[in-house]
Amino acid sequence: MADLISLTINGRTVRAPAGNTILKAAHSAGVEIPTLCYHPNLTANGICRLCVVEVVGARNLQPACVVPVAQGMVVNTETERVLTARRVILELLASTVDLSEAPEILAYMERIGAMGTAQENAGMPRDGVGAAARAARFGEGVRREFPVAVDNPFYIRDYSKCVMCWRCIQVCAGDVQNTFALTWGGRGIHSHVATSYSAPMPQTTCVFCGNCVGVCPTGALKGRTEYELGRDGPGGRP
Repeated sequence: MADLISLTINGRTVRAPAGNTILKAAHSAGVEIPTLCYHPNLTANGICRLCVVEVVGARNLQPACVVPVAQGMVVNTETERVLTARRVILELLASTVDLSEAPEILAYMERIGAMGTAQENAGMPRDGVGAAARAARFGEGVRREFPVAVDNPFYIRDYSKCVMCWRCIQVCAGDVQNTFALTWGGRGIHSHVATSYSAPMPQTTCVFCGNCVGVCPTGALKGRTEYELGRDGPGGRP
């Protein structure tokens, strides 16, 4: 059995096994820390930074999903600095990505007061007060737009909804499937999940296991039948 160490989270003493991350220690103590790229069955990589917390003595905010606990560590998960960082991350995502099928992200935006209403963030007309405030703060910017890839009978890829959490790449690679059909493509605003040489999915090593669809948090990957049935509905593309 791993040695237990003591730390303080939001003023409360918590005991956790040595080697646990701040995120695991917080969750075991009933403290919610929001995540996006993290998945309990995949290797934590600290990409999205939505899980940042304030650790006393550390200069920068720390990603809770990868930072291990330490004896005597003092952690605060809801300071104004932390909430501001999370708010900015979510606002920037909403300014460039279609979040219409990411209910957990939209709910958290509402909870912490990120700019824009859920309807605006879900791709509805951005003509409200929230949209004006966001435009004044960040500018109109460029939204990520990709054609929907419908190249196999099993699932579609809509990278306009992709927040680049890389879960699908991880589950397709060494974490689970060891198929390596997915990789990174593009740069900057054009960054996206891709296949080698942008080949259609049937021409890759994909075995159509569906694991990538299962771990996608935003609807960027979706079952083909579900996509076809919802094309004329909310969030669909006719």
